[in-house]
Amino acid sequence: MRVSKSRLLAVLLATACVAGPAAVAVRSAPKAGAAIPVDHIVVMMQENRSSDHYLGKLHFEGQPAMQPEPLGASNPNPLNPLAPPIKAYHETRYCEPADLDHSWNGSHTEYDNGAMDGFTKANEDPSDPTGSRTMGYYDQTDLPFYYGLDNTFATSDTYFDSVLSQTFPNRFYELAGTSFGHIRNDLPSGPNDFDVRTIFQDLDEHGISWKIYYSQIAFGMEFKYVRDHAAGHVVPIDQYYADAAAGTLPQVAYVDPIFIASANTETDEHPPSNIQVGEQYSSDVINALMHSPNWSSSALFLTYDENGGFYDHVPPPSAVTPDDIPPMLQPGDTPGAFDRLGFRVPVSVVSPYSKPHYVSHITYDHTSTLKFIETRFGLPPLTRRDAAAADMTDFFDFSHASFATPPALPPAPIDPAQFAACNSAPPNTGV
Repeated sequence: MRVSKSRLLAVLLATACVAGPAAVAVRSAPKAGAAIPVDHIVVMMQENRSSDHYLGKLHFEGQPAMQPEPLGASNPNPLNPLAPPIKAYHETRYCEPADLDHSWNGSHTEYDNGAMDGFTKANEDPSDPTGSRTMGYYDQTDLPFYYGLDNTFATSDTYFDSVLSQTFPNRFYELAGTSFGHIRNDLPSGPNDFDVRTIFQDLDEHGISWKIYYSQIAFGMEFKYVRDHAAGHVVPIDQYYADAAAGTLPQVAYVDPIFIASANTETDEHPPSNIQVGEQYSSDVINALMHSPNWSSSALFLTYDENGGFYDHVPPPSAVTPDDIPPMLQPGDTPGAFDRLGFRVPVSVVSPYSKPHYVSHITYDHTSTLKFIETRFGLPPLTRRDAAAADMTDFFDFSHASFATPPALPPAPIDPAQFAACNSAPPNTGV
């Protein structure tokens, strides 16, 4: 489902009252509460890139502990199963000729009961008849800031999105530990829609300060509680840079990019937007934190809501169902349940206390950032999923601030030839 920018803005503003399974893990470190020297948690969620697509070459480019995309990784040619398979290749375009399928049905086709061979089939398009663009990958020549980031701080090759579906359901898991049955990009239809419990109620009830910094629109406005409590909490992205510079960041912050715009303006990295524009945005946010007076007691989590239809070779593991609400399936939808994670996506953990040059191999999903917030501030779990999630403390060494002095990271350049080529990219009308 595509959701236009105007539709998204209109609906959210109209409903606002004021402007055992693999996911189960023993906590990876004993520290909790104030014993964790992190007073400011920043969560960035970008859009629609898989681990193999972005970081599959990190193993060969500075981080041998990172699981690589297998040499010869491929998917069948959907036009002719007897033809040579379509192999992974170094993508030379920074803007795709068409979006890729990341819906509930498309994701289940791509997953194919663990065979991971339906990516090309799900992504046939007139501009790409064989769906080959799903097999494209980038490396440090394309994304030097990201490769430098993950060669410096901590990352993981076992971080999965939360559900085999698209943006909204996965972002619901990030903020609420469940999608409440939703499998599509569903919008509230009235002021009382999405009146469900989220992390924001817990933060307020425990006196924990929070803000959502938005570049275009705050995704948290999907929820009635956020719409009702937007004043002082939902603020433009410029306020993030001001708060970081002044050392007045809240205890918990979510940073939202530009979701829908031209390819060279959109900052969320959603195809077909320019990947380097999104990388530069992430660089700006991260560098602002590293040079903030709050840096010494901060942790930033950067990840992606889902794979965006791009290939990944690791089958998603089983997961704890978050609640007793089944998927809101419609006629023709692939049968399924919320008992499996989605595809692997990139993650970076940036903090003075991050383990240097580290790769965690514990299974995580988007509810793991929730679990870290709950662990740090003594909050109860929202659902069975975040109760069972690994809490991400494995990324840290709280006994030593290895990055007390912020490291110098590579720049996030914009290639002028790619920028010019992206001027003719098709418009992004969805999320």
